[in-house]
Amino acid sequence: MIKTSIITIATLGLLSVTASAVDTKACAGCHGANFEKKALGKSKIVKDLTADEITKALKGYKDGTYGGAMKGVMKGQVAKLSEADIKAIADKVGKK
Repeated sequence: MIKTSIITIATLGLLSVTASAVDTKACAGCHGANFEKKALGKSKIVKDLTADEITKALKGYKDGTYGGAMKGVMKGQVAKLSEADIKAIADKVGKK
């Protein structure tokens, strides 16, 4: 049941991300509207990360070199993001 829910959330998020890569609304389901939550109680709080930290994490999720418990879910979320998309997200969300 939990595995199915996680897969469903990931799939819906991926569909949203691919529709508009820099639209961070797709992330809100797990990370919160203002990136204030630990995704599914496991991730870092993204709003506390710098743009560089977010960039490193997203690139690492994409190439499989970063992540813990949610590595598989996040790899699917970022798979179609371009370098420009990753930079835009990091700049939009990252701590100033």
